[in-house]
Amino acid sequence: MTDLATIQPAIARALAKRGYETLTPVQEAVLAPELRDADLLVSAQTGSGKTVAFGISLAPTLMGEEETLPRAAAPLAIAIAPTRELAMQVERELAWLYDEAGARIATCVGGMNMMTERRTLERGAHIVVGTPGRLRDHIERGSLDLSAIRAVVLDEADEMLDLGFRDDLQFILDAAPDQRRTLMFSATVPAGIANLAKRYQNKAVRVTTAGDQKQHLDIEYRALSVAPNDRENAVINVLRYYDAKNAIVFCGTRATVNHLTARFSNRGFSVVALSGELSQNERTHALQALRDGRAKVCVATDVAARGLDLPDLELVIHADLPKNPESLLHRSGRTGRAGRKGVSALIVPYNARRRTERLLADARIAANWARPPSSDEILARDDERLMADASFVADVAEDEAAMVAALLERHGADKVAAALVRLHRAGRSSPEELIDDGPVSAPGAAAGGTYVERAPREHVAIKGAVWFSLSLGRKQSAEPRWLLPMICRAGHITKTEIGSIRIHDLETHVEIAGVAADKFEAAIGPTRKIEKNVTVTRLAGVPEAPARTQRPLRSQEEDVASAPRDDQAPRADRPERSDDDYRPREKAKPDYAKKRPFTGGKKRDDRPPRQDAYADRKPGAYADKKPSAHHDAPAPAKTGGWPYDDVPPAAKFEKPRPEPAPERPAKPAKAAVADPGADRPFAKDKKPFDKDKKPKRDKPGFKGDFKPDFKAGAKPAKPHRKGEKNPLADVTKRVTADGGKGGLKRKPKE
Repeated sequence: MTDLATIQPAIARALAKRGYETLTPVQEAVLAPELRDADLLVSAQTGSGKTVAFGISLAPTLMGEEETLPRAAAPLAIAIAPTRELAMQVERELAWLYDEAGARIATCVGGMNMMTERRTLERGAHIVVGTPGRLRDHIERGSLDLSAIRAVVLDEADEMLDLGFRDDLQFILDAAPDQRRTLMFSATVPAGIANLAKRYQNKAVRVTTAGDQKQHLDIEYRALSVAPNDRENAVINVLRYYDAKNAIVFCGTRATVNHLTARFSNRGFSVVALSGELSQNERTHALQALRDGRAKVCVATDVAARGLDLPDLELVIHADLPKNPESLLHRSGRTGRAGRKGVSALIVPYNARRRTERLLADARIAANWARPPSSDEILARDDERLMADASFVADVAEDEAAMVAALLERHGADKVAAALVRLHRAGRSSPEELIDDGPVSAPGAAAGGTYVERAPREHVAIKGAVWFSLSLGRKQSAEPRWLLPMICRAGHITKTEIGSIRIHDLETHVEIAGVAADKFEAAIGPTRKIEKNVTVTRLAGVPEAPARTQRPLRSQEEDVASAPRDDQAPRADRPERSDDDYRPREKAKPDYAKKRPFTGGKKRDDRPPRQDAYADRKPGAYADKKPSAHHDAPAPAKTGGWPYDDVPPAAKFEKPRPEPAPERPAKPAKAAVADPGADRPFAKDKKPFDKDKKPKRDKPGFKGDFKPDFKAGAKPAKPHRKGEKNPLADVTKRVTADGGKGGLKRKPKE
């Protein structure tokens, strides 16, 4: 038994009452004396007892040397979890752990009545457990007081960051007192968790258990290779084969959860659903149904992949493959907890095999590749369980002896045994028939092993077979890999009762054994249709393949036109083409498609100059026109040609030079006269130019354009017609009479 002397006495009594004899490695690690008051960053695998570990670690901080906790007032500790289910589970674990210490624990999770939570907080609580969003709401509304907080615990911190709770976590940690302990528990420590610890923890001590080196030693991983259309059937067969007390089927979307839940319920499984679209009350009842045995199968999204602890969970099925290695580890971690064994089965379609190999390699997991259990294996497993039932070992009780003797005397031992077998098989769903073709690895091969391709199945003729015709063919992309399961599902027959499948252009012929033909017709019903618009017709005898349409024969004229001519002699420089040369010949590229050297925007020098720039013009276009005046060339002699054909190229674009104007006689120079005002900048009759003075055209009364002042309220006049009065005349008169000082004024109303 582990020495519990270092644990608080009240906590030690609760552990002993619970039946704890040996602590897990992570629980023993947090009991180190040097970690009593330190901030912790703990990374341990799922199912290692992290909830009890931080409960033990919080006891000295909350209780000190006292035996029990003081009267509940303001909360002393707060624990944050990513999901509602995990928060409720943490509350249950801390409730029995601190029962001897007299602790009061409150929960604040989304989906619950906020008024009830507020009244619970007002009555007082020592520890508050909740989700980030709801805790922030209570802090902002003033119903949660963090002034007396001594410790903050972040459970599954990496998951909270992945779900987008970074802002809420930072708000809660900033609202808590600086003098506190901060404990972070996480399965992995990515960069985001390290940065968060560096910001909000004070010299945190990293605690890593040895169990992290090997992932889930108590879990058996199996990768089951199936056809893409058989994934749901494979899940049913896996559930039937293992017949676990509790099983979880993980799906990728809520729609898939609803679909599988309905199908499992129709097949006789006691099933519940768990997804984000359900209310908190429905999710709580679903988990409680699994715990008390009212349900055996839970179909859930990744909302159930973190922190859930179901004691009897023996099987985890990945109906949809996980997106990353962390999701795979957390999903599988729901089983194989606290030393119990478990199975994690991955349903792998053929086209997702390589992706699954990389996923397993990144998670450092070696999985056994195999096929899903067949119907024969499931029935054999049922018989083994019946033979190994503990009821056969127990002795006959006194109150049972009379009834046993009466049964044997009346029915005999054979009939009694047959009735027992029927009762044993009555409440169980019948297994599904799966397609067993496709690639699969050698038995027991680990992830990344060598796959063995199966040889194609040899066709054996069926005696007394009946042929059916389906109204789809090659043009509708018909393929045997999805036609075969469609026929089996619709006709309630097995693949062993199906012979040849012949796919033609517009129809498909299927051979079915004579014994199963009547059952197949009865199953499809009078509508004679399967899978929406596929019509089935029974044929008499063995059908013949429809003749293919032949190409129309060419006429004699087409043969003559396509025959080689005598003048098409083979080229001597072309090498003869061998029979095994299947490469197509390359067509010659036109001149404009050939690559030309880059000249940098300059004119190419290798282009020969054109002798006549207008040689490509149509003749006669300008036959009747005469050359322009600036051309010195005479008119063309011929009619109908280009008028400048006889002009030299240089003369076509030369402009005539104008004759120089005659020189004017020079004016006689005037005698220099002394100007008395030469020293002044202006003459006597001129004034210096005033820069601020407006030009004459801006003055009122100027004969030029008139620009009214729009700021003064006057509107521009419309242009007047001839004979009408100019609307600007009155305005001009008013402005002129005013002297240009008052600006434009409106004409007073009469």
